[in-house]
Amino acid sequence: MSRILITGSADGLGLMAGQHLIGEGHDVVLHARNDDRARDTRAAAPGAADVLVGDLASIDETRKVAEQAIAAGPFDAVIHNAAVGYQERRRIGTVDGLAHVFAINVLAPYLLTALIPAPSRLVYLSSGMHRGGDPDLDDLQWERKRWNGSQAYADSKLFDAVLAVAVARRRPSVRSNAVDPGWVPTRMGGRGAPDDLAQGSATQTWLATSDDRAATTTGGYFYHRRPRQAHPATDDPRVQDGLLAACAGLTGIELG
Repeated sequence: MSRILITGSADGLGLMAGQHLIGEGHDVVLHARNDDRARDTRAAAPGAADVLVGDLASIDETRKVAEQAIAAGPFDAVIHNAAVGYQERRRIGTVDGLAHVFAINVLAPYLLTALIPAPSRLVYLSSGMHRGGDPDLDDLQWERKRWNGSQAYADSKLFDAVLAVAVARRRPSVRSNAVDPGWVPTRMGGRGAPDDLAQGSATQTWLATSDDRAATTTGGYFYHRRPRQAHPATDDPRVQDGLLAACAGLTGIELG
Protein backbone atom coordinates (compact mmCIF):
# COMPACT_ATOMS: atom_id res chain seq x y z
CA MET A 1 0.00 0.00 0.00
CA SER A 2 1.25 3.48 -0.92
CA ARG A 3 0.34 6.91 0.47
CA ILE A 4 -0.43 9.22 -2.45
CA LEU A 5 -1.34 12.89 -2.81
CA ILE A 6 -3.30 14.07 -5.86
CA THR A 7 -3.72 17.78 -6.49
CA GLY A 8 -6.78 19.11 -8.27
CA SER A 9 -8.80 16.03 -7.39
CA ALA A 10 -12.25 17.46 -6.67
CA ASP A 11 -13.47 16.22 -10.05
CA GLY A 12 -12.31 14.98 -13.45
CA LEU A 13 -9.18 12.90 -13.90
CA GLY A 14 -7.83 13.71 -10.44
CA LEU A 15 -10.94 12.39 -8.71
CA MET A 16 -11.01 9.34 -11.00
CA ALA A 17 -7.38 8.59 -10.13
CA GLY A 18 -8.14 8.96 -6.44
CA GLN A 19 -11.17 6.69 -6.57
CA HIS A 20 -9.20 4.07 -8.47
CA LEU A 21 -6.29 4.13 -6.01
CA ILE A 22 -8.62 4.01 -3.01
CA GLY A 23 -10.32 1.00 -4.58
CA GLU A 24 -6.93 -0.69 -4.84
CA GLY A 25 -6.36 -0.17 -1.13
CA HIS A 26 -3.96 2.76 -1.24
CA ASP A 27 -3.93 5.56 1.30
CA VAL A 28 -4.99 8.58 -0.75
CA VAL A 29 -5.04 12.28 0.13
CA LEU A 30 -7.01 14.50 -2.23
CA HIS A 31 -7.07 18.26 -2.78
CA ALA A 32 -9.74 20.84 -3.52
CA ARG A 33 -9.68 24.57 -4.18
CA ASN A 34 -12.06 25.58 -1.38
CA ASP A 35 -14.16 24.20 1.45
CA ASP A 36 -17.30 23.69 -0.65
CA ARG A 37 -15.41 21.64 -3.22
CA ALA A 38 -13.63 19.75 -0.44
CA ARG A 39 -17.00 18.73 0.99
CA ASP A 40 -18.10 17.46 -2.42
CA THR A 41 -14.79 15.63 -2.81
CA ARG A 42 -15.23 13.80 0.50
CA ALA A 43 -18.71 12.73 -0.62
CA ALA A 44 -17.42 11.51 -3.99
CA ALA A 45 -14.42 9.67 -2.48
CA PRO A 46 -15.45 8.67 1.05
CA GLY A 47 -12.43 6.40 1.38
CA ALA A 48 -9.95 9.28 1.08
CA ALA A 49 -7.63 9.67 4.04
CA ASP A 50 -7.90 13.47 3.88
CA VAL A 51 -8.71 16.38 1.58
CA LEU A 52 -6.31 19.33 1.54
CA VAL A 53 -7.77 22.76 0.81
CA GLY A 54 -6.19 25.69 -1.00
CA ASP A 55 -6.36 27.73 -4.21
CA LEU A 56 -3.29 26.98 -6.29
CA ALA A 57 -3.70 30.29 -8.12
CA SER A 58 -2.20 31.89 -5.01
CA ILE A 59 1.42 31.45 -3.95
CA ASP A 60 0.43 31.92 -0.30
CA GLU A 61 -2.37 29.35 -0.48
CA THR A 62 -0.11 26.95 -2.35
CA ARG A 63 2.36 27.26 0.53
CA LYS A 64 -0.48 26.41 2.91
CA VAL A 65 -1.37 23.35 0.83
CA ALA A 66 2.27 22.31 1.13
CA GLU A 67 2.10 22.77 4.91
CA GLN A 68 -1.03 20.59 5.04
CA ALA A 69 0.70 18.00 2.86
CA ILE A 70 3.74 17.92 5.13
CA ALA A 71 1.45 17.34 8.12
CA ALA A 72 -0.44 14.61 6.25
CA GLY A 73 2.67 12.90 4.83
CA PRO A 74 5.12 11.56 4.13
CA PHE A 75 4.00 10.44 0.71
CA ASP A 76 5.24 7.69 -1.55
CA ALA A 77 3.95 9.53 -4.61
CA VAL A 78 2.51 12.91 -5.58
CA ILE A 79 0.40 13.32 -8.72
CA HIS A 80 0.40 16.95 -9.86
CA ASN A 81 -2.95 16.93 -11.62
CA ALA A 82 -4.39 20.42 -10.97
CA ALA A 83 -4.78 22.55 -14.09
CA VAL A 84 -6.94 25.01 -15.96
CA GLY A 85 -7.62 24.55 -19.64
CA TYR A 86 -7.00 25.99 -23.06
CA GLN A 87 -10.23 28.01 -23.21
CA GLU A 88 -9.10 30.34 -20.42
CA ARG A 89 -9.21 34.04 -21.15
CA ARG A 90 -6.14 36.04 -20.18
CA ARG A 91 -6.47 36.76 -16.50
CA ILE A 92 -3.94 38.52 -14.38
CA GLY A 93 -6.41 37.51 -11.74
CA THR A 94 -4.21 35.94 -9.13
CA VAL A 95 -3.46 37.79 -5.93
CA ASP A 96 0.19 37.73 -7.00
CA GLY A 97 -0.47 39.48 -10.31
CA LEU A 98 0.41 36.42 -12.38
CA ALA A 99 -1.26 34.92 -15.43
CA HIS A 100 -3.85 32.43 -14.22
CA VAL A 101 -2.81 29.56 -16.51
CA PHE A 102 0.87 29.82 -15.63
CA ALA A 103 0.22 30.20 -11.88
CA ILE A 104 -1.91 27.05 -11.59
CA ASN A 105 -0.44 24.83 -14.28
CA VAL A 106 3.26 25.54 -13.78
CA LEU A 107 4.13 27.58 -10.72
CA ALA A 108 1.98 25.61 -8.27
CA PRO A 109 3.49 22.19 -9.09
CA TYR A 110 6.96 23.76 -8.97
CA LEU A 111 6.34 25.24 -5.53
CA LEU A 112 4.73 22.10 -4.13
CA THR A 113 7.64 20.04 -5.46
CA ALA A 114 10.10 22.40 -3.82
CA LEU A 115 8.33 22.47 -0.44
CA ILE A 116 6.99 18.94 0.10
CA PRO A 117 9.65 16.40 1.15
CA ALA A 118 10.54 14.39 -1.92
CA PRO A 119 8.46 11.24 -2.37
CA SER A 120 9.88 8.31 -4.28
CA ARG A 121 7.63 9.10 -7.28
CA LEU A 122 6.36 12.28 -8.89
CA VAL A 123 3.86 12.46 -11.75
CA TYR A 124 3.15 15.67 -13.69
CA LEU A 125 0.10 15.96 -15.94
CA SER A 126 1.07 17.30 -19.34
CA SER A 127 -0.87 17.11 -22.62
CA GLY A 128 -0.38 16.19 -26.24
CA MET A 129 -0.80 19.91 -26.88
CA HIS A 130 2.61 20.44 -25.27
CA ARG A 131 4.22 19.67 -28.64
CA GLY A 132 2.88 23.00 -29.86
CA GLY A 133 4.29 24.80 -26.83
CA ASP A 134 6.88 27.55 -27.04
CA PRO A 135 9.87 27.07 -24.70
CA ASP A 136 10.72 30.80 -24.77
CA LEU A 137 10.95 31.99 -21.16
CA ASP A 138 11.05 35.72 -21.88
CA ASP A 139 7.32 36.50 -21.46
CA LEU A 140 5.84 33.81 -19.23
CA GLN A 141 3.07 36.14 -18.02
CA TRP A 142 1.92 37.19 -21.51
CA GLU A 143 2.59 40.84 -20.77
CA ARG A 144 3.89 41.66 -24.27
CA LYS A 145 2.42 38.92 -26.44
CA ARG A 146 -1.17 39.04 -27.64
CA TRP A 147 -3.13 36.57 -25.56
CA ASN A 148 -3.89 33.16 -27.06
CA GLY A 149 -5.53 30.73 -24.64
CA SER A 150 -4.65 27.60 -26.58
CA GLN A 151 -1.02 28.67 -26.88
CA ALA A 152 -0.81 29.60 -23.19
CA TYR A 153 -2.15 26.16 -22.29
CA ALA A 154 0.23 24.40 -24.69
CA ASP A 155 3.15 26.37 -23.23
CA SER A 156 2.14 25.46 -19.69
CA LYS A 157 1.90 21.77 -20.51
CA LEU A 158 5.32 21.92 -22.17
CA PHE A 159 6.70 23.48 -18.99
CA ASP A 160 5.09 20.71 -16.93
CA ALA A 161 7.01 18.15 -18.98
CA VAL A 162 10.16 20.25 -18.64
CA LEU A 163 9.63 20.37 -14.87
CA ALA A 164 9.26 16.58 -14.68
CA VAL A 165 12.55 16.00 -16.50
CA ALA A 166 14.31 18.77 -14.57
CA VAL A 167 13.29 17.16 -11.28
CA ALA A 168 14.48 13.78 -12.57
CA ARG A 169 17.86 15.36 -13.30
CA ARG A 170 18.09 17.29 -10.02
CA ARG A 171 16.81 14.44 -7.84
CA PRO A 172 18.14 11.15 -9.21
CA SER A 173 16.62 9.17 -6.34
CA VAL A 174 13.10 10.26 -7.37
CA ARG A 175 11.17 8.73 -10.27
CA SER A 176 9.75 11.80 -11.96
CA ASN A 177 7.68 11.53 -15.13
CA ALA A 178 5.16 13.44 -17.25
CA VAL A 179 1.88 12.06 -18.57
CA ASP A 180 -0.38 12.83 -21.50
CA PRO A 181 -3.81 11.58 -20.32
CA GLY A 182 -5.30 11.99 -23.78
CA TRP A 183 -8.07 14.29 -24.96
CA VAL A 184 -10.80 12.86 -22.80
CA PRO A 185 -14.41 14.00 -22.17
CA THR A 186 -13.94 15.75 -18.84
CA ARG A 187 -15.16 19.25 -18.00
CA MET A 188 -11.87 20.60 -19.36
CA GLY A 189 -11.74 18.35 -22.42
CA GLY A 190 -15.40 18.78 -23.37
CA ARG A 191 -18.08 16.20 -24.08
CA GLY A 192 -16.94 15.72 -27.66
CA ALA A 193 -13.39 14.69 -26.77
CA PRO A 194 -12.52 11.51 -28.70
CA ASP A 195 -10.15 9.71 -26.32
CA ASP A 196 -10.99 6.94 -23.84
CA LEU A 197 -12.05 8.39 -20.48
CA ALA A 198 -11.34 5.10 -18.74
CA GLN A 199 -7.72 5.39 -19.87
CA GLY A 200 -7.48 9.03 -18.81
CA SER A 201 -6.24 8.43 -15.28
CA ALA A 202 -4.72 4.98 -15.75
CA THR A 203 -1.18 6.05 -16.61
CA GLN A 204 -0.69 8.38 -13.67
CA THR A 205 -1.94 5.81 -11.16
CA TRP A 206 0.31 3.20 -12.79
CA LEU A 207 3.36 5.46 -12.58
CA ALA A 208 2.52 6.29 -8.97
CA THR A 209 2.26 2.71 -7.74
CA SER A 210 3.29 0.00 -10.18
CA ASP A 211 6.42 -2.10 -9.87
CA ASP A 212 6.38 -2.83 -13.61
CA ARG A 213 9.82 -2.14 -15.07
CA ALA A 214 8.36 0.41 -17.47
CA ALA A 215 6.73 2.31 -14.58
CA THR A 216 9.88 2.56 -12.50
CA THR A 217 11.83 4.73 -14.94
CA THR A 218 12.42 8.45 -14.58
CA GLY A 219 12.52 11.50 -16.83
CA GLY A 220 9.97 10.00 -19.22
CA TYR A 221 6.84 11.13 -21.03
CA PHE A 222 3.98 8.62 -21.20
CA TYR A 223 0.68 8.15 -23.00
CA HIS A 224 -1.53 5.18 -22.10
CA ARG A 225 1.33 3.48 -20.24
CA ARG A 226 3.67 3.74 -23.20
CA PRO A 227 6.64 6.08 -23.56
CA ARG A 228 6.22 8.80 -26.16
CA GLN A 229 8.62 11.28 -27.69
CA ALA A 230 8.21 14.68 -26.04
CA HIS A 231 9.01 18.16 -27.35
CA PRO A 232 12.81 18.46 -27.80
CA ALA A 233 12.96 21.36 -25.32
CA THR A 234 11.93 18.99 -22.55
CA ASP A 235 15.43 17.48 -22.49
CA ASP A 236 17.30 20.77 -22.85
CA PRO A 237 19.12 21.58 -19.57
CA ARG A 238 19.14 25.27 -20.48
CA VAL A 239 15.35 25.33 -20.72
CA GLN A 240 15.05 23.26 -17.54
CA ASP A 241 17.38 25.51 -15.54
CA GLY A 242 15.79 28.63 -16.98
CA LEU A 243 12.31 27.51 -15.96
CA LEU A 244 13.46 26.56 -12.46
CA ALA A 245 15.19 29.92 -12.08
CA ALA A 246 12.09 31.80 -13.24
CA CYS A 247 9.87 29.91 -10.78
CA ALA A 248 12.37 30.42 -7.97
CA GLY A 249 12.40 34.13 -8.71
CA LEU A 250 8.61 34.35 -8.50
CA THR A 251 8.24 32.27 -5.33
CA GLY A 252 11.46 32.97 -3.46
CA ILE A 253 11.94 29.20 -3.13
CA GLU A 254 14.63 27.24 -4.96
CA LEU A 255 14.15 23.62 -5.89
CA GLY A 256 17.00 21.59 -4.49
